[in-house]
Amino acid sequence: MKEKGHVIQKIQPGSIAEEMELAPGDRLIAINNKEIEDVFDYQYLVNDDTILLLVQKADGEEWELEIEKDYDEDLGIEFANGLMDEYKSCRNKCMFCFIDQMPEGMRETLYFKDDDSRLSFLQGNYITLTNMSDRDIDRIIEYRLSPINISFHTTNPELRCKMLNNRFAGEALKKVDRLNEAGVVMNGQIVLCKGVNDGAELDRSIRDMAKYIPNLQSVSIVPVGLTKFRDGLYPLEPFTKEDAVEVLELIHRWQKKLKEEHGMNFIHAGDEWYILAGMEVPEAETYDGYRQLENGVGMVRLLKDEVEEELAGLARDDRERHVSLATGVLAYDIIREILEKIQKLFPNVRVELYRIENNFFGSRITVSGLLTGGDLIEQLQGKELGTKLLLPCNVLRSGEDVFLDDVTLEELEKALQVSTDIVKSSGHNLVRAILN
Repeated sequence: MKEKGHVIQKIQPGSIAEEMELAPGDRLIAINNKEIEDVFDYQYLVNDDTILLLVQKADGEEWELEIEKDYDEDLGIEFANGLMDEYKSCRNKCMFCFIDQMPEGMRETLYFKDDDSRLSFLQGNYITLTNMSDRDIDRIIEYRLSPINISFHTTNPELRCKMLNNRFAGEALKKVDRLNEAGVVMNGQIVLCKGVNDGAELDRSIRDMAKYIPNLQSVSIVPVGLTKFRDGLYPLEPFTKEDAVEVLELIHRWQKKLKEEHGMNFIHAGDEWYILAGMEVPEAETYDGYRQLENGVGMVRLLKDEVEEELAGLARDDRERHVSLATGVLAYDIIREILEKIQKLFPNVRVELYRIENNFFGSRITVSGLLTGGDLIEQLQGKELGTKLLLPCNVLRSGEDVFLDDVTLEELEKALQVSTDIVKSSGHNLVRAILN
């Protein structure tokens, strides 16, 4: 039998919860006489200036606590399960799913496909809506939760069923209408697959999605990622330079139209399209406030601008430093240009830049976030690395010193006989890491 309530894992120092003498191991049962189903209930109910908590202490005693606080003041409670419920796994079998393209033998958590609307609000994950009931939509509207991030992929119902391999995927698009009518703020994305949802289908999708402006505030278009492990999967082909130019031409036409009509570009191309097409990324104002950074939209422009800002505040000097930097194929030329600017200002700072091919997932995967410890060790062994090896923070699991292939940072340092600095993802941090 499932125990009632939700286990408190941590109490923030100086918080209301600490003042109320709550402790790890206690269970939150109800707020304002309403049992808590999940994080949706919790976050909605704590937003009040007076709340009534029912808590079961570790010894089984129940406490009823009346709390007066600022309306949006947090209680300072962290739960053992961030969702306060079981995670919802994905019911689709998308033709482009990256998880289906991973080799066997990796850690179990990497094979879990989430499609949980609660993670959309908590972590910015994108959801397909196929896993959401009418009650889920009702709760989002009732609790005024925003923004919600939606994987459209196409607005053609029949094509969406095919792409997601789910006969309900087309019908799920009607939930966007309900969210829009209720004024829920949304962001969207399309994973573009060559010969499937590009061309005329992409044009249709942008036209359909533009009807949801301003509640749908941005949509990113990103190319499908294809690993070497696609045996038995839908036969997708990589985009060429010519394809990228065509995609960008379509997106730019729509940006011009929507800017004139709505004062926003709305539709945004992932940085990969510009790099593949051999074109310069747009200026910062094109990105409408960088709403799609996590999808790789505007990261290059932001990085370049932050580097310029950082260098503008520095005076030329003769400091000496010798370090190395490893990155993926996609960002290599961009980083090389940045290093040239740094070295003009600091001629005695020497940086060895290495482009790491993704042998683990295959050469079509070019982003640094999918590099593995094994590939880094293999391709950097015996190379000149200086006093430090600089690595982008996205090569490691969030909050841990472990690469995707379970190689640890300590193992990499031992194999290469060099200490590492993990560089946070901003141009300011990159310059500071290089110059120490």
